[in-house]
Amino acid sequence: MKRIILFIATNLAVMLVLSIVLSLLGIGRPGSGSTLQLGSLLAFSLVVGFTGAIFSLLISKPMAKWSTGARVIENPSNSTELWLVNTVKALSERAGIGMPEVAVYEGEPNAFATGAFKNSALVAVSTGLLQSMNRDEVEAVLGHEVAHIANGDMVTMTLIQGVTNTFVVFLARIVGFFVDSMLNKNEERRGPGIGYMITVFVCEIVFGLVASLIVAWFSRQREFRADAGSAKLLGSTLPMQHALARLNGVEPGQLPQSFAASGISAGRGGWGALFSTHPPFEERIAALRSVQS
Repeated sequence: MKRIILFIATNLAVMLVLSIVLSLLGIGRPGSGSTLQLGSLLAFSLVVGFTGAIFSLLISKPMAKWSTGARVIENPSNSTELWLVNTVKALSERAGIGMPEVAVYEGEPNAFATGAFKNSALVAVSTGLLQSMNRDEVEAVLGHEVAHIANGDMVTMTLIQGVTNTFVVFLARIVGFFVDSMLNKNEERRGPGIGYMITVFVCEIVFGLVASLIVAWFSRQREFRADAGSAKLLGSTLPMQHALARLNGVEPGQLPQSFAASGISAGRGGWGALFSTHPPFEERIAALRSVQS
């Protein structure tokens, strides 16, 4: 889960900073007159929307290492580290991707995979996960993370986030333009006023929340695919079912909000489930059982 939350937070931060800076420079703001230049506004929205998403993708691996304190295993120092490296290597070969970096970090049970490219990714597991699971269950979790890489989930999330960002920026400025026009309908329009600025700011927050629902829904679907991918790599759904059942009985390690969607932990119930990047464990286990049957 850690990877996607970090990705989303960095993306939003970059998008907002770019939006503010470019607006202060007069780029992307409507000029004088009553006509809104939709073409130039769309181009501006695309630049702001995708820059944050792409930047987040490119720095996802170093940011993940930094935020968790993950230590990459370059020369295994014990039998567990040797087993981890060999297991990820075998799974990666079966998935048809390059060998990822393998790392361990201190924390409660969790794991994640990240990276901009399939052949130079990172798979990390917590010490809590290694201590609370047997090797079959850990292998299933590793298969889940390798499946994320093989499925190109980070690139997919980048594209989805970029598109939703674009619509957030675009629609917020259209609403801002019309609100500003209504407030100044009896005056000659010389440029955006305070009504435009406030409306754009509020709309970006509101539309951003709606966009996060869309991104979270896509993230939940990719978790089901990664669970199925692990089962395919291991030749059975049972190890992944057992791993999920085990995780359901422990307190999962909390990953930084900026990329929590990349972890293995489950989502929440109630209204919070709409914003969760992971489905509940019960739903994931049931999906695997339906494949098995």
